[in-house]
Amino acid sequence: MTTTATGSQITRLFDSGAHFAQVKSRRHPSMKPFILGAKARVEIIDLAKTETQLEAAKAAMTTLAKEGKNVLFVGGKKEISDIVKNAAMRAHQPYVAGRWLGGTISNFPEIKKRIDRLADLSGKRATGELAKLYTKLEVVRLSREIERLSERLDGITELAKRPDALLVVDTRHEAHAVKEARDAGIPVIAILGSDCNLADAAYPVVANDSSRETVAFLLGELVTAFEKGKVQ
Repeated sequence: MTTTATGSQITRLFDSGAHFAQVKSRRHPSMKPFILGAKARVEIIDLAKTETQLEAAKAAMTTLAKEGKNVLFVGGKKEISDIVKNAAMRAHQPYVAGRWLGGTISNFPEIKKRIDRLADLSGKRATGELAKLYTKLEVVRLSREIERLSERLDGITELAKRPDALLVVDTRHEAHAVKEARDAGIPVIAILGSDCNLADAAYPVVANDSSRETVAFLLGELVTAFEKGKVQ
């Protein structure tokens, strides 16, 4: 990457507010090397290091796409969940933009049964088969089941197997998802703030994970890299 391109990317990170970390008392010990200093008690992230990490994460995304792998986008914090969902949809990848459903990775066969159940019931309702096979009371009960499953499985209904990688925003907030991925040996690419443990991600990108502008910029870069891999 040229100096001009690198400088431009760091400028875009800065303009998005990516350099703002947590207060020192909330900083995870693993994040100390990424802190330049502090301003008004808020610590400042070294964006030169963030930029280097971003390039590594982008390369990983490109490789995953090139190999036909699927990446599960995970980010349920209210302030950024819609950005995570939109990024995943742009990449045509599954997502969890709400509460993590325990067992999504660790007990995927059971999750797949629920996905198949939802597909079966939804298909029968769409064709009118439910009304033919069941009483009105049963149809009401099954319709409620469809709505409940749709809410819980939103974003992963097309997931045919365990994900090959996770792209997580805020590993501390998504600790359950990260643990399931780690236990299963699934690599995690993550945007993580200074209160997160660097060891939770194989490809960490240290930045302000609470800023909508920062998350949107970083996910945009990562999705573009993924799209690049698809056409190679």
